[in-house]
Amino acid sequence: MHHTAILFLEFGAVLLGLGILGALALRVGISPIPLYLIAGLAFGTGGIVPLATSEEFIATGAELGVILLLLTLGLEYNADELVTSLKGNARAGIVDLVLNAAPGAVCALLLGWGPVAAVAMAGVTYATSSGITAKVLSDLGWIGNRETPVVLSLLVFEDLTMAVYLPVLTAMLAGLSLAGGAVTVAIALATVSVVLLVALRYGRFIEAFVSSPNSEVLLLKVVGLALLVAGIAQHLQVSAAVGAFLVGIALSGELAEDAQALLAPLRDLFAAVFFVFFGLQTDPAKILPVAGLAAALALVSMATKLLTGVYAARRAGIARAGRIRAGIALIPRGEFNIVIAGLAVAAGAHPDLGPLAAAYVLILAAFGPLAARLVQPFITRIAARGA
Repeated sequence: MHHTAILFLEFGAVLLGLGILGALALRVGISPIPLYLIAGLAFGTGGIVPLATSEEFIATGAELGVILLLLTLGLEYNADELVTSLKGNARAGIVDLVLNAAPGAVCALLLGWGPVAAVAMAGVTYATSSGITAKVLSDLGWIGNRETPVVLSLLVFEDLTMAVYLPVLTAMLAGLSLAGGAVTVAIALATVSVVLLVALRYGRFIEAFVSSPNSEVLLLKVVGLALLVAGIAQHLQVSAAVGAFLVGIALSGELAEDAQALLAPLRDLFAAVFFVFFGLQTDPAKILPVAGLAAALALVSMATKLLTGVYAARRAGIARAGRIRAGIALIPRGEFNIVIAGLAVAAGAHPDLGPLAAAYVLILAAFGPLAARLVQPFITRIAARGA
């Protein structure tokens, strides 16, 4: 059979299957994310029906999904709000870093994996999945809540920390000199600073360029600009998601609302593909031997992220219900964590690091959205009591 025909058959079957799973999730009243992840396990290496042709195509779609999720999240806020929130939550960001990097680093050191693996595992347990958290906030209608800017500021703080961390980790894994690693970090920081400065000072010019009365033209301009900036950011050792998010905050007002409405169906399609691809990368046979350790590490990380959210929201003067929502929203792990583990495994940090990270992330990627849905009635009761 022709290669293109196989591609269409496989990808069509995946999308149709996701549609059925999504309908099932709606009927049961849960987030569809865990079901999408399980579908990825079924179609991946070691799964029931491994994909033969379309995995590379799905990988590209997954990257688009993360970019679109962060772009639409950025459209919710403007640059002034972002900077104000970052300044007000810098202390909470440091608390987040200390509380959530420590479990991974300590675990690696106790297992005798060495300092480089410890630095890699610190990143695996530290970073929240911006993509999954954005989906949870949207699915549960938490976008407009008072604690959401606190959650977003922590996510941005983490992403900016990753802009420093990833070049440092790469340098450590490659055995580069201190000077070589410092140059890589400087380039990453300069890139983020320039994009943020442009968004702050010249956002009105970007809006004037992107604006169009025609929805087709507006969609093409917004997506094109986001992908362009994301590509530049990725090339300069900064997360593509950070670049897309900054493009989103550069747009505001009615233009941002119009762009959100146009992007919503596209975002949902490629976001579902992202979650499937995450499952595709995981071999179920390699997960089982480290499942117990991964579950214990996940339990500790849930507690530390919950503490982080409660602390940050309390400092912002948010009531108890909002504090719990903030902590729950920070639980999921995803894209950054897998990237970090992949870098470490490729460099030969430790053979068990990859399976442990995959099992850990899969647990929290699946449980995070479920936890948010399960605690919603409890949070509603707290809010009703005026706590």
